This record gives sequence, C-alpha cells and structure tokens, in this order.
Amino acid sequence: MTSATNTIADTASALRGSNKTPGEFLAEKAITRAKARFVESAQAQASVQQQIANNNRLIVIVGATGTGKSALAINLAKLLREYGKNAEIISCDASQLYRGMDIATAKLSSEELREVPHHLIDVLDVTAEASVAAYQQQAREIIRELQANNTVPILVGGSGLYVNSTVFEMQLGQTDPQLRTELENLFNSGGITALCERLKRTDPAAEAAIDTLNPRRVIRAIEVKELTGESITAQLPSAPKPVFDQVIFGVHEERETLVKRLDERVEEFWRRGLLTEAAKLLEQGIQQSKTASRAIGYAQAVRQLAGEITEREAIAETQQLTRRYSRKQVSWFKRLPAVTWITTAQSQQRQTQLALLDTWLRQGE
Repeated sequence: MTSATNTIADTASALRGSNKTPGEFLAEKAITRAKARFVESAQAQASVQQQIANNNRLIVIVGATGTGKSALAINLAKLLREYGKNAEIISCDASQLYRGMDIATAKLSSEELREVPHHLIDVLDVTAEASVAAYQQQAREIIRELQANNTVPILVGGSGLYVNSTVFEMQLGQTDPQLRTELENLFNSGGITALCERLKRTDPAAEAAIDTLNPRRVIRAIEVKELTGESITAQLPSAPKPVFDQVIFGVHEERETLVKRLDERVEEFWRRGLLTEAAKLLEQGIQQSKTASRAIGYAQAVRQLAGEITEREAIAETQQLTRRYSRKQVSWFKRLPAVTWITTAQSQQRQTQLALLDTWLRQGE
C-alpha cells in the first residue's frame, strides 16, 4: 500500500473513532480495491470501462458549506469523461438559483461552470420566490432526462430539504393561507427569533434539525406540524424510499478547520465586492423576494448599505450565521441513510475519487 493510501486510511480510521463524525467513512479496503481495479490491471480496467458505459446511476454529493463538494463533483465528472462517460452536474443550492447572487453564494466561476455542464444555477430573477416543490419537479426532470441520454447526473449541494425532496419520496403538502399569513405577520413583527420560539414550542425536533436562519423553512416546519400533527423531520423516515437508483457521498471537515475557513471566506466576500453586487441586486428588486432578500450575506450587505450596521458588524453577523448554518447542515445530512463519507482532504485525491467511482459501480451488488 502506498504512503498516500496509508494517510487516507489513517485519517478515515481516526475520524471513525471520533464523536465528531457524521457517519460511516470510506473504508481502507475500498481504496485498495479501486487501486487494483482502475490502475494495476489492464483486464480489470477494460471491464470497468464497460461497466461505466452501462451505468447511469445518480451520484449525490452532500455536506456543509465550504467542504469542497462542488470541486469533488467536477473532478468526478472529469474522471468519468476519461472513461468515455458523460456526466453533468445539478446544483442543489437554493441561493444559487438566483441570477446575480454570485459572491456570497460562492458560486463557481464561468470558467469552472464551463468545465462540466451545470443545471439549476442562475435560473431565477432575484424578484422571484424559490420553492422546494418547484425545485423538486425541475431537478427530477433533469435527472431523468440525463439518464435517458446515457449521461450520469451528479446532484451536489448543501440545501438539505432540497436534497431530500429530490432523491427520496417526500410529500410536499399544501399550506393554509390563514396560517401562512399569521406566520408571516409574526415574522414581520418579531423577526426570526419569534418564529423560532414558536417552532421550538410546536416542534422541538424540527427546531434542532432544520435551517432556523431561513424564515421560509421555519414557517414551513410550523405549518407541517400544526396542519398535520407530524414533524417535518418525520418526512424523512428512518428507512426512506429512494426515488432513483443512487449513491450518496458526503464531504466532512473537522469543525475547527471548517469554522476558520468559513470565517476567512466571508471576509473575502467583502474584499471581492459583495457591497457592489448587493447594490446592483437592490436596483433589480431583490427586496421583493422573501427568499433572495434573506440569503446569508446579502441581508447583511443590504443593511450595511442602508447604514443600519457597520461593515465590521455585517461581516461578523454573516460569519456567525454561516457557522450556525454549517452546523445545521451537518445535523441534517447525518440523518441520511447509506452515506459514504470522506474528508475534504480525501476528496481532492485521485485515488479517493477512483474509490468513490468504484463504490458507485458496486452499489446494489
């Protein structure tokens, strides 16, 4: 076994023994097996190429913001291309649906987007409302269309409810107009704190699991509980039924390292011109959208432009909210079944990427 492989195995072993991990990590034997299959045997390589040609299984990549999911998706797509297989990426990030919201969403550059075809990025004006139901329908249609065209779909992102609603059977019930108005008024008068207090009284399990920084998610969780008597977390049961033939990979980073990276990234947002971008979005009517206007980073930049807070306060608040959001993401994704987890460092290594493709090929065997 190579030194690099030993490093991966040691890292995975250490993380499996840590109480900070979200789930089961990629096993050492998977890396060894993939090396033999993809690298060491010409006969095995020919067999692998044929198997890849016949496989359109959905790949799902999840994890907290800032862990390197998008880079992994691009690298897997390019690796599949080496074996003669087309792959395209479907973004599963509610904020990246919006045109013009580029910096604080950490949207890929135009050059990166050209490396591999991407879907569901820049599809909404900032005046529009994003909804889980609309995303679910669009994403599923794209996945099926890609598979019909002998192309591997790779769904990647950190919006937990969007991921779940797309790849697992999940009913998105109707709202009650009177209750929705009541909750909107509660938010307008008491802010997100008032909504979260009601959710905690109504459904403490949901309050602990969902993104409580997002008023739309909090309102929806309250609606589900008060209208059906069931927690929104119950919509993903312990053994959910997948919609597709799929494999799920998760990217994990140790908390201390991730927090430092996220804090630095927020500082970079302001250096790259987030205020200028937010000013343009104001001209385009971002405040008309209850979803776009409340996105982390943009809400703070708009308040800074209005003179309500200083730049230092805007940055600090964005950092705090981003840290909280990343913790919620980990909490949400650790509940998903059958996830193969790797570290951010592993995700950047070709031998790990080959091991993930091997896992993708062997799914269901």
